[in-house]
Amino acid sequence: MHILIAALHRPAKPTGVCRHAANLAQCLADTKEVTQVSLIVGTWQKHYFETFFSSKKIDLIDVDLDNTALARNMWFLFGLPKLANRLSPDLVYMSFPLPFLRSLFSSPVVSTIHDLYPYENPEVFGYPNAIFNRLFLKQCITNSDGLACVSKSTLNSLKSYFPNLHSRQLVTVIYNYVSLGRAPERLSNQLPIDERDSFLLCVAQHRKNKNIDIAIQAFSFLINNKDLNNTTKLVIVGNNGPETEKLHQLIDRLSLQERVLLLDSIRDSELCWLYQHCKMFVAPSSQEGFCLPLAEALHFSCRIVCSDIPIFREIGSSRCIYFELQGDPAINLSQAIIHALEKPLNKASKDIRFSKSDVAARYLDFYSAIAQNSQSQVGILPQVQSSFEKLGDKRQERSTSKVKSFNR
Repeated sequence: MHILIAALHRPAKPTGVCRHAANLAQCLADTKEVTQVSLIVGTWQKHYFETFFSSKKIDLIDVDLDNTALARNMWFLFGLPKLANRLSPDLVYMSFPLPFLRSLFSSPVVSTIHDLYPYENPEVFGYPNAIFNRLFLKQCITNSDGLACVSKSTLNSLKSYFPNLHSRQLVTVIYNYVSLGRAPERLSNQLPIDERDSFLLCVAQHRKNKNIDIAIQAFSFLINNKDLNNTTKLVIVGNNGPETEKLHQLIDRLSLQERVLLLDSIRDSELCWLYQHCKMFVAPSSQEGFCLPLAEALHFSCRIVCSDIPIFREIGSSRCIYFELQGDPAINLSQAIIHALEKPLNKASKDIRFSKSDVAARYLDFYSAIAQNSQSQVGILPQVQSSFEKLGDKRQERSTSKVKSFNR
């Protein structure tokens, strides 16, 4: 089976979407059912993906175009289907919602739905960007043959905003998988931290819904009240975003320039080291679609404090300490951190929901269900049907129990 994954995206530095696409490519390439993965990225993204893969099944294809909204969206509409039809994959997978015309593709098209931010939290994008993001999300949801939601919380939001999905569409929930390997024994000198440092860790892009300001305020409160020793630091890993300037201003106002470290573009091995050596992982978000950093922190058996929102309860279950965002969230977070530090560290077993084998099996089950559904649709090539039927025959029974179709 040949899967094409579209991952061309604006940021030049790795984001959650990049990691999702890279993880999915490696996950599928490690299965015997998938013989080839064509991963489509922009030339400005190529370096990250080149250092990620080891499988000969993955063909990394970089597209050279202007990295502007107009150029990218025009390529999604017309360049991507032309490339996909030339490569003749059995299935085209959109790693995030992007605008496309279904009639131009000869293969089934499946899209990942990470969240419903354009509807639930449009201020994340700013205006007029939020209007276009909402339009592209709606068009992607409407045109896809199948939708893979990254969590039950995202699926619930999808059904809330799109209660009348077309009868031909299949919708399922498939979690992201944790791909981080082992941390290096020693860090390079590029990071301003070493083995002697005590630190709390937060991994989040600088966006309003991530509530990084709450983490900084809570950290300041703990320092001023001597609940943390005077050498403890707060390490925040994430790309710059709309909140970056405000975060710098807050750090300056609280005189935490030497105590709060804002890092970005670090290697996966360095991120592993941070997870393994932090005193605690903090996730104060008000809204998330999945939150891969939380799943990674669980993988490394970190102490975890996170906001009490449905997705964190879904992912973290009883392994996290939760705090309320109502009232004074910074004080609530600081008290939760104190409580978590008093508890013994629990080295729990790995969660199979985020394992490569489980996630790969769920994707293959979903693809076989798409194949079964496509047989009754007009315009699907016979050879595409045949390629999927071999897999579908083996997996049809499991697929039927895991994938639901939402009709008008």
